[in-house]
Amino acid sequence: MSFTLFADARLALARDSLAGLSTGDALGARYFAPGARPEDLAAGVLPPAPWEWTDDTEMACSVLAGLAESGDVDRDRLALAFAERCDPRRGYGAGAMLILRLIRTGTPWPVAAASAFDGQGSCGNGAAMRVGPLGAYFADSTVRAAAQARASAEVTHAHPEGIAGAVAVAVAAALAARARLDGHRPAPERLLAGIAGAVDPGTEVHRSVHRAAGLLGRPLSRVVAALGNGSRVTAQDTVGFTLWVAATHLDDYPAAIRVCVQAGGDVDTTAAIAGAVVAAYTGVGTPGGVPEPWLAAREPLPTWAP
Repeated sequence: MSFTLFADARLALARDSLAGLSTGDALGARYFAPGARPEDLAAGVLPPAPWEWTDDTEMACSVLAGLAESGDVDRDRLALAFAERCDPRRGYGAGAMLILRLIRTGTPWPVAAASAFDGQGSCGNGAAMRVGPLGAYFADSTVRAAAQARASAEVTHAHPEGIAGAVAVAVAAALAARARLDGHRPAPERLLAGIAGAVDPGTEVHRSVHRAAGLLGRPLSRVVAALGNGSRVTAQDTVGFTLWVAATHLDDYPAAIRVCVQAGGDVDTTAAIAGAVVAAYTGVGTPGGVPEPWLAAREPLPTWAP
């Protein structure tokens, strides 16, 4: 079925995805604190509030603010927004800080992004972590979601893997939001196949999504051994795992976040990515959706966020 969304419907879907991203980010970040135990969350014991969000949420808010204003990604404006809103206290990596500092001091974003990692460009998971709401915004077109995700990634991630990670997550969120509108949950293997079909087949991200499909129903330890858990902070060891989580728990946001926490690694980012995709399908405050008490425990979003 072909359809076109009106702007308010796009924003509603994207805001739900952002709620899932930011809550997962903020809750996941709590498990880097001394004494925080993943088994407590599994038992239903939440960390004390407020849960502060990280750079994942700050950058996702900038992506969505740009979409709310113009309806698509303006790379020049997005690069400046990232650079000007960057709060070092939010946990930005050293590579991201360098790129954003260059942009803030007048270096064109294509030059700044291409300069990372001795000219290779960044293959980090940063472009993927912020893009879920963009995918939900373009629920009516996975082709457009992929193109806009690529544009949003390029301002900081010039490496093909970093770009592929963003495309994969955006398409996942678009498919999840579309399934919500259709009223039909896609089978996990079908969802992963749809994602893989949109990703550059020459990338490790594409191969990781394929491997994820073959690991459906397998124990978490085996999945982490095969796909990673974001501990290397690359798209290659983050995206396949998070999409395995999302495909497996598409109708159960709390379960998806618990799995990310249990897996360890870059927990705030894996929970942000999986949370954004799952919330695009479940929404907020619904059975299986982002729990209202979790959202209330999350630090409020910036006042400028849409």
